Amino acid sequence: MENLKIQPILCGGDLNCYSVARAFHEQYGVKSIAFGRYYLGATKDSKIIDFRVTPDINDESKFVQILLDEAARHSNDEILILMGCTDEYAELIIDNRDKLKEKFVVPYIDSELKNRLVEKESFYSVCEEYGLDYPKTYIYNKGDETREFGFKYPVIVKASDSISFFQNPFEGMNKAYIVHNQEEFDKVIKDVYSHGYEKSMIIQDFIPGEDENMRVLTCYSDQNAKVKMMCLGHVLLEEHTPKGIGNHAAIITEYEEELMEKYKNFLEKIGYVGFSNFDIKYDDRDGKFKVFEINLRQGRSNFYVTSSGNNIAKYVVEDRVYNKEMDLKIQKDPFYWHVIPNSVVYKYVHNKELVKKCKELVASGKSASSYGYKYDLSGNFKRSLYIFLYNLNQKKKFRKYCR
Repeated sequence: MENLKIQPILCGGDLNCYSVARAFHEQYGVKSIAFGRYYLGATKDSKIIDFRVTPDINDESKFVQILLDEAARHSNDEILILMGCTDEYAELIIDNRDKLKEKFVVPYIDSELKNRLVEKESFYSVCEEYGLDYPKTYIYNKGDETREFGFKYPVIVKASDSISFFQNPFEGMNKAYIVHNQEEFDKVIKDVYSHGYEKSMIIQDFIPGEDENMRVLTCYSDQNAKVKMMCLGHVLLEEHTPKGIGNHAAIITEYEEELMEKYKNFLEKIGYVGFSNFDIKYDDRDGKFKVFEINLRQGRSNFYVTSSGNNIAKYVVEDRVYNKEMDLKIQKDPFYWHVIPNSVVYKYVHNKELVKKCKELVASGKSASSYGYKYDLSGNFKRSLYIFLYNLNQKKKFRKYCR
């Protein structure tokens, strides 16, 4: 049984995909197959990924057939594990789970639960039902005339349905907006709704604080909807480019018993299975952790989980392939993860106690970088050059966008 041949099939081509492939390679020595619309530097020229450029992989009418055609190329003794590495691919897998589960291991919730969680508007209703704190929120629909949200400027403005939002791009588009007055608000709303987006917008009370107020919680729930792994990250830095706002760049794992217990109970009560990933911010004004959203997959920064001792590939395989009963693992020891040079972290993290902690973890060997995989870099000039140029580019970006 332990000698079964495992073949990861990944959808996506960004850092998320690379980190999942690295987890599978570190744990099982296997090379992942990944599908994406075009090459991305994050996964290009990697020895651990067989990347297949497939321009219509995100076309729902073709998505299932592309994957089933790939499954047909494999022998019956191979276990094909299907994982989505963006919101869009995760949703496509969930919506077509019944068609795919005969050929693939599909560690995801069903579409009914997805529909309650995926759009922020309905997710906040679920938070209300189960007692999860979230920022004061107003749901704005196209054509609404009101500018009375129940809280003052500045406010955060973002799409309730991020997938639909990014399918309607425009110049100057941001993942989220900090809006300081009604004039700025009106401009954002005009830009968004004049380029094809039709769904609601989320208007939220702006929680003060730097990147260091952010937390990310990643969990794995087994096929019986029991939480088996929880890893909380204290975010040190996020990206500050317009489309990268909110992408984690550096994290230290930490332990918050009350917070983690609350989210464990939540996931088990709603019958969640697979990976879940929560974006949370600590509000100094009332001392509460407030959730922004749930991602129905492992997060983009998932290597902070694997590198701290919780290999995400192993959880899927132990649960879904070997049907093992796993003990609950809650990450308690600090570990430092980054996807940007240490020099950037040390310079732009304002809390110098956190910087000191990073340096201590580096000195004690308790740190890792997503792209710093010796196996992949050894003898791989193109990959090594990409990482070198990537690090230079990150330094430029933070100089431009971060103060």
